[in-house]
Amino acid sequence: MLLRERETPEGTLVSVCDADCLGETYENGTAQITVDESFYGGPEATEADPAAVVDALHRAQVGNIVGTEAVDVAIDAGIVDEGAVLEFDGTRHAQLLWL
Repeated sequence: MLLRERETPEGTLVSVCDADCLGETYENGTAQITVDESFYGGPEATEADPAAVVDALHRAQVGNIVGTEAVDVAIDAGIVDEGAVLEFDGTRHAQLLWL
């Protein structure tokens, strides 16, 4: 998985995606998501194991997660509710906001 963390005026933003999703565009009939290199990848992104992803998502105020593996890691850790996950062309997407 690719993990990227950045500080914003609103707090820490974490983006996570399955590596094979990077650069892809997915649709579900009503919406579309592009896993853009500038948001999910780039030199600031690191290869991460599930433990690193979970740690980063716990630190985040906002998280964007794309890919079956990445979303499943967040679900298994209790960070994302299965009912809040969207499906796009066979891959999964979730967002989180800690208040």
